[in-house]
Amino acid sequence: MIYPRTLAPFVRQASATFPVVLLTGARQVGKTTLLQAISEPNRQYVSLDDPLMLALAREEPALFLQRFPAPVLIDEIQHAPQLLPHIKLAVDGQRQPGSFWLTGSQAFHLMRGVSESLAGRVAVVRLLGFSRREAERRGERPAAPFLPAEPVLADYCTTGKPLGLSRLYELIWRGSYPALIQSREADRDLFYGSYLQTYIQRDVRDFARVNDAMAFLRFVRAAAARTAQLLNVAELARDADVAPNTAKSWLSILEASGLVYLLQPWHSNFTKRLVKTPKLYFLDTGLCSYLTQWSSPQSLEAGALSVAIFETWVMVELLKSYWHRGKQAPFYFYRDKDLLEIDLLIEADGVLYPIEIKKTSSPARNAMKGAAALGRSGANVGPGVLICMVTQTVPLKDNVTAIPVGCL
Repeated sequence: MIYPRTLAPFVRQASATFPVVLLTGARQVGKTTLLQAISEPNRQYVSLDDPLMLALAREEPALFLQRFPAPVLIDEIQHAPQLLPHIKLAVDGQRQPGSFWLTGSQAFHLMRGVSESLAGRVAVVRLLGFSRREAERRGERPAAPFLPAEPVLADYCTTGKPLGLSRLYELIWRGSYPALIQSREADRDLFYGSYLQTYIQRDVRDFARVNDAMAFLRFVRAAAARTAQLLNVAELARDADVAPNTAKSWLSILEASGLVYLLQPWHSNFTKRLVKTPKLYFLDTGLCSYLTQWSSPQSLEAGALSVAIFETWVMVELLKSYWHRGKQAPFYFYRDKDLLEIDLLIEADGVLYPIEIKKTSSPARNAMKGAAALGRSGANVGPGVLICMVTQTVPLKDNVTAIPVGCL
């Protein structure tokens, strides 16, 4: 069964412009499947997970490219960064768009090599797991990233599908990895257990030089328990029983490998930064739920992580609406000295669009008090939305609308 990916048209567009396209993302999010699905018949495929191919790429990179000339798809390029200078020479000689398609499962050292060898020649594209619309094979609509302004908002609300609490937490608990969505028979706990073992052994130990696997796993679990919270590195380090500098280093590993996202606070050149600390979000709610040991969707919905995991799921769906269309996500949050907050600000054309995320079906009319404070700071504030469990769109005061989570 084919699950069209929203990112596919942008990859084709990038390939028609740049000689090299690099598709990055965490393991198992469907990078190779996407590229093979849209590949031309004459494009060769080679995986550097194959020991023989890897040895050739590392020891004889020039010979490797003679054996696999463009157009070619090279999978898991991070295993052989020796290829990058030779790819540069090849594309400089040919100047053909779409010559090399590359995938990389982690970016610990890969991106530095890419920026040094392929600057100006490569389009770097990021992929996450399935969005809800992709999982329901509706990934082609809407065409634009989410924005709380017309006509984009109307498009999302018109093409959305109702999503009740029980079904929502099933989606949250199971997660967005294609293997778990394409096969409802797949064992969720077995998948995530194996995933973590592969991630720690292959990526973290081999590429990030993390020697204490058990300490790293403790750190990852502690980070998962703090999804949708302000990042406190000292507290995170204490709970994981590691040094603060180690926690900072390991957090950068989680970010580089596509497991977490750090949402930065909003600031402008005209006002001081109100909060210097970012917020931490796990990029897959299924993995986050597994790490924090919730055994079922029902226990997750009723438990202590319920509100934070709801906010995390919404945040990641909004991120996917940008990243899966090849767009940067101009996302921030707001929190001032009086503790007035806005969960998410989307900046577009100099306008800040506020978004609140709440697990409620009865939103208060003053649910977005932070928007007024933001406006007093001199910012140009546009219309806002409250994403929650209402069953239909509900206008609130002060240019704010409550919309169902099913719109996403």
